[in-house]
Amino acid sequence: MACSSLVFRAGASLPPTLGRNSLLPFRTSGSYVGFSSSIFRTQRLFENRSKRSPITSKFPILLRTVASSVPGAMAEDLKDLKIDDGNGMKENGGTNESPSGQAESLGFNGAKYIMNGSPESSDRKKTLEELKWDHSFVKELPGDRRVGGPVRQVLHACYSKVTPSAAVENPQLVVWSEPVAQILELDPKEFERPDFAEFFSGATPLAGSVPYAQCYGGHQFGVWAGQLGDGRAITLGEVLNEKGERWELQLKGAGKTPYSRSADGLAVLRSSIREFLCSEAMHHLGIPTTRALCLVTTGASVERDMFYDGHPKLEPGAVVCRVAPSFLRFGSYQIHAARTEEDLQIVRQLADYTICQHYPHLVDLPFERQVFDESTEAGPSNVPLEVDIAKNKYASWFTEVAERTAVMIAKWQGVGFTHGVMNTDNMSILGLTIDYGPFGFLDAFDPKFTPNTTDLPGRRYCFANQPDIGLWNAMQLANTLHTAGLLSTDEAQYGLGRYADRFMEEYRQLMSQKMGLRDYNKDLLTKLLNNLAVDKVDYTNFFRALGNVSSDPNVADDDIWLPLKPALLDLSKERKKVWVEWLREYTRQLAGQGIPDAERKAAMNKVNPKYILRNYLCQTAIDQAEQGDYSETHRLLKVMQQPYDEQPGMEKYARLPPAWAYRPGVCMLSCSS
Repeated sequence: MACSSLVFRAGASLPPTLGRNSLLPFRTSGSYVGFSSSIFRTQRLFENRSKRSPITSKFPILLRTVASSVPGAMAEDLKDLKIDDGNGMKENGGTNESPSGQAESLGFNGAKYIMNGSPESSDRKKTLEELKWDHSFVKELPGDRRVGGPVRQVLHACYSKVTPSAAVENPQLVVWSEPVAQILELDPKEFERPDFAEFFSGATPLAGSVPYAQCYGGHQFGVWAGQLGDGRAITLGEVLNEKGERWELQLKGAGKTPYSRSADGLAVLRSSIREFLCSEAMHHLGIPTTRALCLVTTGASVERDMFYDGHPKLEPGAVVCRVAPSFLRFGSYQIHAARTEEDLQIVRQLADYTICQHYPHLVDLPFERQVFDESTEAGPSNVPLEVDIAKNKYASWFTEVAERTAVMIAKWQGVGFTHGVMNTDNMSILGLTIDYGPFGFLDAFDPKFTPNTTDLPGRRYCFANQPDIGLWNAMQLANTLHTAGLLSTDEAQYGLGRYADRFMEEYRQLMSQKMGLRDYNKDLLTKLLNNLAVDKVDYTNFFRALGNVSSDPNVADDDIWLPLKPALLDLSKERKKVWVEWLREYTRQLAGQGIPDAERKAAMNKVNPKYILRNYLCQTAIDQAEQGDYSETHRLLKVMQQPYDEQPGMEKYARLPPAWAYRPGVCMLSCSS
């Protein structure tokens, strides 16, 4: 099996302040930490790690811990892929609803937390005027002294108050999500109001709202980018429902903010439909995600050069109302650690706010940084040391953030979802999938798949690399907290190690369930994914069909692969033989379990979706919507709300992409729309 050489320049991508206290292995400018990995090394490495209790032995940090970023499943030659972090840039001056509808506990460290919210609501529904607003973010954190204003560097502040400014001529409601309305306890009749689109386009202020744009920075494609912030997203505030749940409402595409840089702060209908539909589709797949309440058109046109080829055109403008407990990102903390010593106190202030509002089970833990030997702050140590993260609430918090992130990405891998832009400013502090730009679900299985044209030169954010990028991003957050004095190297190492362990725990369990196996079989899975990659088999349709395979060991060779025939297209005689050999091994495993085929198939169908939001399906809805017909958007939303069900009459939404689906602008998009 070919190897990939992944190269990181130690400290090179960090802001100057972080670079001085980096957790990376070597500090010498221009030195490299290189490591070579076989495609399945991560699986082997993580499985061979010793089990640890909450009080654990110290182990080397990140790049000395994880020999490979490629999840154990990814069978593709990536030998030409390298990740080079580039040069740093100096800064200027819960409860998760399962697919079946049953709530599953996703608590870490003995605590439960809310990822996607509960669909149950109080009997009494609210009008827009009766929403219970809270503004903890604005009240408890430092803000920009200036309201609104031009694009600029915003210093010593977590947000800037702004007013939505998108041009609105005749706004119209396109689509809305009933489950999200239930979370907010919003009366469905409110969506029939003639002024509803005025409110959610930003043209008319919602009573009680206090609009602001958040300040954050981030690493973009491994390079520190400095101040970024909400360039076209404006938060209206936080709504509290009767259960005490906090939900932040945010308008994306509502106009310019101090963080818009050279952009106009607007959004177009095509990108807004993709964001709305994928937010809801991911939730119903059981994946932690931000949500979407509604999508409205503004009635005004927006100029966009979709392919950056000098041929701009006017497109319909639109605004999506996004909903999440919080839109805080890794970059929300990074920006302050990258600035002056004075700003380091904001990192702690923001961490305290986050723990209080979103990790309340950690509030009463003490703050006692564990540094067993100051020399370990500068490099590795072979001396076993015990780390009790319960002695430091910030260490416990970071560990939980790392674990939530690992769970989210493992779930991405399970359904073949590729985010496309895993910059640190797109990483939720709550472990939610956030910012749907150039995303894509795997069609033909290709570990190197990226839906982002900007990512094509290096494929940093391709499907196979997502687990490693999540780990790399978590390290940047660890560097930030370390620089602010909240986290020791030993505590950071523990949290990053828990990312690695938690990812493999979730991944192994999920892939076993997808195959209908009680126990994880690494060799069988490795062979399977190799076969899928060689024959470019549709990822979703194959696993859905796998449940139809019989566990009877006496089935003839000519018949054993027939249940998979719709997914295994155009096989040569040699490849058919390879598949039959794999199926023989697989059916032996099934027979040994003693589980009736019907029971196994039912269980597999609960984790192997029949319907995913393929890019060509989005494009079909977009094409019609741009002509004023929103029926396909509504239909697609309904289908994606039941992705694991058969849905008679909707089979066309499970079909393979047609030839036109591979044209530019459908299968792949740029970072910005």
